[in-house]
Amino acid sequence: MAFTQADYQDMQGLLRFGYGALTEACFLLLRIEDAAAAGLWLEGAPLATAEVQIPPPAKALQLAFTCEGLRKLRVAEETVNGFSAEFLSGMVGDENRSRRLGDIGESAPQHWQWGGPGNVPDMVAMIYARPGQLEAWKLSLEDGLKASGFVLLQCLPTTDMGGVEPFGFVDGVSQPQLDWEGRRSTSGDKLTYENLCALGEFVLGYPNEYGKNTGRPLISKQQAADLPDAEDAAGHADLGRNGTYMVLRQLEQDVRGFWRFADAQTNSDEAARLDLAEKMVGRRITGDPLLHARAQAITVGGTSADDARLNDFTYDEDRDGTMSPMGAHVRRANPRNSDFSAGTHGLWSKLVHMTGFGRTYTREDIIASTRFHRLLRRGREYGSKLTAEQRLEQAPPDAVVTGLQFACLNANIARQFEFVQNAWLMGSKFDGLNDESDPLLGNREQVAGCPVDKFSVPSAHGVRKQIQNVPRFITVRGGAYFFLPGVRALRYIARAARI
Repeated sequence: MAFTQADYQDMQGLLRFGYGALTEACFLLLRIEDAAAAGLWLEGAPLATAEVQIPPPAKALQLAFTCEGLRKLRVAEETVNGFSAEFLSGMVGDENRSRRLGDIGESAPQHWQWGGPGNVPDMVAMIYARPGQLEAWKLSLEDGLKASGFVLLQCLPTTDMGGVEPFGFVDGVSQPQLDWEGRRSTSGDKLTYENLCALGEFVLGYPNEYGKNTGRPLISKQQAADLPDAEDAAGHADLGRNGTYMVLRQLEQDVRGFWRFADAQTNSDEAARLDLAEKMVGRRITGDPLLHARAQAITVGGTSADDARLNDFTYDEDRDGTMSPMGAHVRRANPRNSDFSAGTHGLWSKLVHMTGFGRTYTREDIIASTRFHRLLRRGREYGSKLTAEQRLEQAPPDAVVTGLQFACLNANIARQFEFVQNAWLMGSKFDGLNDESDPLLGNREQVAGCPVDKFSVPSAHGVRKQIQNVPRFITVRGGAYFFLPGVRALRYIARAARI
């Protein structure tokens, strides 16, 4: 399918920017009580778009809706049904989904502070601002929302931790690079790992890694003449184009529990404690990879030398996980593999691999190709940033709860977020492992009667160390699936609410 130029003016800015310079932020969870009044406010909402502005904006507003929110805004049911099954069901739509996502035990939806049964918001307003400018703007927006048919359910706060996540590791160093110009060919198999991803993996209405458009609501052009044209369905308007799905989850982190566990496992040896923590995460505390960056790492296409140092590597040179354990968090989240195993070069090598000959490594083909399962992360930390000394102390009674307001963007919730969460992070058999889940995100609840509270640290000498009784470090406190529409789609939704 031919690629058309990305329409930045019709996209919300979160798709293109992380708003890193807007260090103050909060997310307002809202319920809609008066559709007509809400529609009027939405028509004039000051959305920040994906266009580059000079000078950069001092604040930004982004809006997204749950399925129930769209229904309350009177979007036609046949149109709503054009969204994905996962979005229609919702994050807590059935017990099976919660089990697959790992939302069981203490992380079960019935314990959530928001997003659980009967407590799913209709809309989220994501507010970003430069230092010192958030509070006044937040109060002004809240006043306007309350006067326009919205009820504020909860405000999710964030904290600027200076590029470091609550456990203390440099964060945000690895993100997929979106192919905004349509340079990437999606035809054929990919023999090497690439960080450049088809735009349609994250933005609806554009070709994805399969060379096709992900399904989304299409409307007769006669009924929605002001919406973008659907490029793969003549005569139809595209409600999804320039929009995306957003997964929002509140993840509470037991920072002290993590570091005290690492300390107990290493007999309070400072160097060994840090080494174990880094192996569980899969990166140095500075953000550097645990294995060497590829020798050909260079600055290409606007990628900085620092980005190349941090991200220009694969796990091909570390098949046994002796440098970066196979079950480490970042290795699970992005295995950095291609459609074929390492060493597959050219047609002949590909044919040999496909027929099953010439394999010398038992784990070949055990992990799905990474390029179909990438996530664009847009989360923010919350709570208090702890010093290295504080992380090892017993938590005081008045300790501030700390964690991550996890947000990711993807065009296919099932193939991207849910696959990564279920098969790679929660999966107890990831890369041939046994009785292990993600060392950070794992909930430690038994799977089919088998414990998943271990973490293996392979050794170059052939004897691996297996750490037992790894506790839970992260607990889910809320979550929901949202549709983050394009600008024209938002105006269409707003007008529907006023009919």
